[in-house]
Amino acid sequence: MSPADMVLTPTGLLFHGRRFPVTWGRRGITDKKREGDLCTPSGSLRIVATLYRPDRMSPQEIPPWAAPIGLQDRWCDAPDHPDYNQLVTKPFGQTNERLRRADPLYDLVMITDWNWPEAVPYRGSAIFLHQWRRMCHPTAGCLAFRRDHLIWIAGRAAPGTRLLIRPDRRLRSEEGCKAR
Repeated sequence: MSPADMVLTPTGLLFHGRRFPVTWGRRGITDKKREGDLCTPSGSLRIVATLYRPDRMSPQEIPPWAAPIGLQDRWCDAPDHPDYNQLVTKPFGQTNERLRRADPLYDLVMITDWNWPEAVPYRGSAIFLHQWRRMCHPTAGCLAFRRDHLIWIAGRAAPGTRLLIRPDRRLRSEEGCKAR
């Protein structure tokens, strides 16, 4: 483990010597991740991409390697589809998550390699780092941060940055968001 690794702890996310308040899956951390279980997977994940809303983010807020989210961009969450856990574009007949949302959750989103690029059906999709809905509001499995913290993290993360999540019964969704 190094300071360049992101490490999820019961008191927040540690990264480059700082601790950030964070929320995670409503049902906690699991080593048996399944699609729709509302859990965050444990393991060593890697940041593989960063996307942003060009109409909502200033150039100073985005890392140089980030790509803009297009009007038709979606994320396939249909476990029985060949594009499961992949970026797709509309029209797309299967279930999918719209990346260009009305709310600010995905204005800046870091994509991990959870169950990617060769997705195992039903093992879970779309483990992102994104903006939180509000402080201490759990996610469906992603990690969520205050906007300014997410921008700071994205500015220092690079493709391949490790995200270490260990199963820990102390990692309840309401705990990490209280970190200072």
